[in-house]
Amino acid sequence: MSKTKDRIRESNLRYRHSLGQNFIYDEDLLASLVKDAGVGPEEDVLEIGPGAGSLTRPLCENAHHVLSLELDERLIPLLNAFMAEQKNFTLVQGDAMTADLAELTRDLRKPFAVVANIPYYITTPLITRLLSSDLPVSRLALMVQKEVAEKILSAPGEEGWGPLAVRCQYLCEPYLAQIVPASCFTPAPKVDSAFLVLPLRKEPAVRVRDEKAFWQIVTAAFALRRKTMTNGLCASLHLERQEALDLMERAGLDEKIRGEKLTLEQIGLLADAWAETQEAAAKQ
Repeated sequence: MSKTKDRIRESNLRYRHSLGQNFIYDEDLLASLVKDAGVGPEEDVLEIGPGAGSLTRPLCENAHHVLSLELDERLIPLLNAFMAEQKNFTLVQGDAMTADLAELTRDLRKPFAVVANIPYYITTPLITRLLSSDLPVSRLALMVQKEVAEKILSAPGEEGWGPLAVRCQYLCEPYLAQIVPASCFTPAPKVDSAFLVLPLRKEPAVRVRDEKAFWQIVTAAFALRRKTMTNGLCASLHLERQEALDLMERAGLDEKIRGEKLTLEQIGLLADAWAETQEAAAKQ
């Protein structure tokens, strides 16, 4: 039994399924995850959801400094005791979905890495929050449900291609580091996980006139998945059909193409056409 598992057992701590608590105790696996995350001695790390600290210690052994944000207040004394000898460690109790992350990470070296074992139920909103912020992040290294990883890595026209995949591929260059079987966790979840690394791009994958217009087009593209993009534009942007057809033509797109088949480049072209339309309307 690992030392971390011993600590959990001796503390009589019960895992909270409501918080998606599934911990890893295999030290070789944990070391490989830190290696996959690419954390080095000159880099600071924001760790979200340290849990029992099993990944936190090897992170501290490799990073310049680790700031861990833990929601479960019951784990705070356990973590503090376990990490007492680590001088490059700071622990904060709080919710990653509501905490002021900019203020929290103010003293970290920039850019910093984010490492997280994300509860399945907040995966999409947390990734969206991290990528929608202006935080100076070098990359995300995330333990996510295998199915979510497949979605993020999917291509246009595939079932998983959607707003999350677009956001991740527009802003990052995601790749799969390794699959982590459910049996590696305690308690074991019902599905396998994947360790995904998302280095942030220096510039978005495509250049657009107006990012707000870009995300409006993304919303329209997947609002009616089995309908044409023309119908999606009408429904999401409240356009008359001819207005939507004009946008499609100006973007050089077939009026019958489905939004779920659009590439990042095609979404960008349509977003530019939409931005130009709005700019012209504002001048009238």
